[in-house]
Amino acid sequence: MLEPWQQEIFLSILVCGVFAALMREWLSVELVAIGALFLCVVAGILPVGTSDPSLMRYDALRVFAHPAPIMVACMFILSAALDRTGVVDALGHQFERMAAVSPMRMLFVLMLFVALLSAFMNNTPVVVVFMPIVISICRKKEWKASKYLIPLSYASIVGGTMTIIGTSTNLVAAGILRESTAALVNEGKMKAVATLSMFDVTPLGVVFVVVTLVYMLTLGRKLLPDRVTLASLIDSEQSREFITHAFVGQDSALAGTVFVESGLAKMRKARVLEVLRAGERLTQPLNEVVFEGGDEIVFKGQVEGLMGLSETEGISLRGESDLGLEGVRTESALLMEGIIGPDSSLAGKSLRELNFRQRFGVIILAVHRRGKNLRERFEDVKLSFGDTILVQGPAEKMRQLFEMRDFINLSESKGRVLRPRRAPVAIAAIGIFMVMGALIGFKVLPEIPVVVLAMGGALLVLLTGCIEPKEAYRAIDWKVIFLICGMLGLGMAIDRSGLAARFAGALISVVGDNRFLLIGAIYLTAMLLTEVISNNAVAALLTPLAIAVAVQMGIDDPRPLVIAVMFGASASFMTPIGYQTNTFVYGAGGYRFGDFMRTGAPLAVILWLVATCLIPVIWPF
Repeated sequence: MLEPWQQEIFLSILVCGVFAALMREWLSVELVAIGALFLCVVAGILPVGTSDPSLMRYDALRVFAHPAPIMVACMFILSAALDRTGVVDALGHQFERMAAVSPMRMLFVLMLFVALLSAFMNNTPVVVVFMPIVISICRKKEWKASKYLIPLSYASIVGGTMTIIGTSTNLVAAGILRESTAALVNEGKMKAVATLSMFDVTPLGVVFVVVTLVYMLTLGRKLLPDRVTLASLIDSEQSREFITHAFVGQDSALAGTVFVESGLAKMRKARVLEVLRAGERLTQPLNEVVFEGGDEIVFKGQVEGLMGLSETEGISLRGESDLGLEGVRTESALLMEGIIGPDSSLAGKSLRELNFRQRFGVIILAVHRRGKNLRERFEDVKLSFGDTILVQGPAEKMRQLFEMRDFINLSESKGRVLRPRRAPVAIAAIGIFMVMGALIGFKVLPEIPVVVLAMGGALLVLLTGCIEPKEAYRAIDWKVIFLICGMLGLGMAIDRSGLAARFAGALISVVGDNRFLLIGAIYLTAMLLTEVISNNAVAALLTPLAIAVAVQMGIDDPRPLVIAVMFGASASFMTPIGYQTNTFVYGAGGYRFGDFMRTGAPLAVILWLVATCLIPVIWPF
């Protein structure tokens, strides 16, 4: 058993290690979080299965029965029910009819729609549904999708702040607030249990939405970059170019032909970059090359030119059988674009390792990462979340591929089987959940924990067939659930060791008793941390610290400090890695890393000042 001072040193090192691991992506986030929980148990900071009443609140196993991860899981299911019954798709098509009039109207309607939807459901499926719609409109109107995809993500983020259920960040912080203050009441350190009902955060959330909307329609719109997206390749004559490889068949008419005398020298939308023979690059000038059977030809060009290669006699796209990437006939194949999803089984693996053609029956013709063309032979490149891809294959195989969680379709609305007849039930389920939550918050109904309401809503959509059980399991982002559990444990350890109280004392010594400075400091800390690590991790770590500050300052109601954590942890605008929706639009919009900093930094500063000024006014303490 470590001494108290040893526990503080151990946890300080552990927290720094967790931050480094999350920032550098040494391991997946859930492994880092659960590993931190395990180390806290091994070090004796957190007990397991204790019967000591004074230690039960710190029992490591309590994190798996904590209301926060259960609530988040239920909200994943409710959001999936709205998605599978076609509610979100219907709203997306309604948006398309209303918005495709002018660029300014498009931006305004898009942000308003997405913000309102994100207040009541998980914002990730909202962004996934609206991305292909936005890209399609921009392609038809010849507008730049990069002018709309960052605003799409930002609207989903601030929209989630309007209710407790709008984002998992709020659910985590609200759950810790209730659990911690209940324990403090039992210990005589606080007078009453602090809770946050469904719409307690709505006043500030609405202000955040309005400020973000005004900013993006004025200054932010001018700061948005003018990028060429992957989607524009399909229709645009001025599109980016791809690199792909083809092979000369042994019986090809090209064999024995000089390049300058072949049809390849006359292609308009594709050109030959180099020729490889037995894996080695030919050094003689291209015009002097005489093709042989088995030669590998590297092409660069637009989609139309590259796709025409498969019609060239003797040419086989990606034809080596050991790669598993045999050619697909153009006339019988679809060409579609997509993004590697966050839960994709392909992430971290190369096409060669995946044996892609045999496994999926389609081929990847090109890969773009962070707005750049991958110049190397991409069959050996490790795929990662956010990579944009160009896929070709038979219609049925393509449908099966995009129904999996491996790819998110950007070419067209998802061709899934929906259950529109169940839509009224799904809407009613979340409507009842919201209304009852509001009535409980206004003391009209007896107090029922929000987690119970969420479980009831999830059970209702399952029993009525709005979503199948196997779909519900897939809808839950288990990485997020285990991340929350692990970080809850680390937060409990920080609290029990006294490190939280030490941090609180240091913060108070810096800001004094100025409530505005205190709120500003807590919000700023959460805002900066959430740009480099998960927003849920920030909420789980900083909420206990905010409560410790309230205890030391003698503040009876710690809610304002926790609300500062909530909004700060959701304010991820400056990087594409702090929030999942930012990562989605990062690849789809062809953005560069600095685009988020240039567009999002002013917004982050404005919202920080707004929160610092308004939180002590809306929630006096």
